[in-house]
Amino acid sequence: MIQTADDGDLRVVTIDRPGRRNALRPTDLEDLEAAIESADAPVVLLRGGGPAFCAGADLDSVADLGDPKSFAKLGQRVADTIEASESVVVAGIDGAARGGGVELALACDVRVATPRATLGEPGVRIGLFGAWGGTVRLPRIVGEGHALELSLSGRVVDAEEALQMGLVSRIVDDPREVAEAMAENDHQSLRIIKARLRDRGSDSDRLAAEAEAFATLHEANVDDIAASRDE
Repeated sequence: MIQTADDGDLRVVTIDRPGRRNALRPTDLEDLEAAIESADAPVVLLRGGGPAFCAGADLDSVADLGDPKSFAKLGQRVADTIEASESVVVAGIDGAARGGGVELALACDVRVATPRATLGEPGVRIGLFGAWGGTVRLPRIVGEGHALELSLSGRVVDAEEALQMGLVSRIVDDPREVAEAMAENDHQSLRIIKARLRDRGSDSDRLAAEAEAFATLHEANVDDIAASRDE
């Protein structure tokens, strides 16, 4: 079950199935996609309800899949929606993140963990692997060596080790405070900076787009820039 709450410049999206450690069924994935796509807020906080972030795919659903390829593609589509959103999406990882839960977090722009967070890709233990974009995003974010070791061992890391390898960027007591502080920044700048950093084009095209984006922001904010110079 996906809960959505808008609070000013922040949308909070909660995966709320605590009895199942927030494991996701196909309908939950579709609802999560809709919650991200419909966001008007500059910042979205993705979190779990109860003591876990997200256990990934609901294994009851996985066991009964008639079309496993379509299920994988659905998860990939939701992760792509998170990555492509014009909103900055912050993963607030409190408690367990496993499999697809890690992969959804990887699609977010910022990942922060509480001291209670644990993360792992345990699919190899039951003859599966993360197929919601994990084989693409995990090595991109933590490097091929860490990605291979985590995925092939199936082991779970705590927040400190996740921070050391770059899987999360900070350890905080309350991820919402991080998201709220980010939402206080210039909203157009947030959108443009995300787009520039997410661009997978050639270096020359990215540099040209960077200069154009800088000019756009300068024109929109020239008065504020001048005022801040005099402070």
